[in-house]
Amino acid sequence: MKFGVVIFPGSNCDEDMIHVLGTVMGQPVERLLHKDHDLKGVDMVVLPGGFSFGDYLRSGAIARFSPIMQEVAAHAKKGGLVFGVCNGFQVLCEAGLVPGALLHNEGQKFIARNTWIRSATKRTALTNAVPDKALKIPIAHGEGRYHADAATLKALKDNDQVLFRYCDAESRVLDTANPNGSKENIAGVCNKERNVFGMMPHPERAADERLGNTDGKSLFTSLLQAVLA
Repeated sequence: MKFGVVIFPGSNCDEDMIHVLGTVMGQPVERLLHKDHDLKGVDMVVLPGGFSFGDYLRSGAIARFSPIMQEVAAHAKKGGLVFGVCNGFQVLCEAGLVPGALLHNEGQKFIARNTWIRSATKRTALTNAVPDKALKIPIAHGEGRYHADAATLKALKDNDQVLFRYCDAESRVLDTANPNGSKENIAGVCNKERNVFGMMPHPERAADERLGNTDGKSLFTSLLQAVLA
């Protein structure tokens, strides 16, 4: 399976993602620049975390107009797989490829620490084979508070589009386990067609044994098992 990792000016988690996809998971990876008009034949586009130009206005608000995003949107419309993490999730929301928005954290402070999440659905390639337990996955964001109106939240629930929720180490979805004030503890969502995924925590930062945590690797394993089966 061939992956393409988009690099925006300010991306700082691109090499982390490339390492996990290429070295840890053993898949071919292409670097895609924000100004490119060619996806180079990739099967899945990944928008990594970090920052992107124009974040001072609103995270992802300017990056979504990058030339590469026209190709990403066309890829998604044809059923191609797209995955956005952290800033990548913000870009996907701004581009309307997944529902909702990412707002400033409650307390207006940048948060960088380990958190716990649990899978909320088995109906996507990204989550189908994820274990039914709390996963320890790092977060690092200032605008990670997921927000959507009541109608959108209901649609997400009815269509089973919530990928992950913040929880405690015992998999209990509690307000006290919510690090940023996200609506309904939501940590990730997908589009209605289930081919575009966005999440705020960083699974690529928990996917290498040398880091002492491989909980995030289960997402990439699930994805490959579903697609390559």
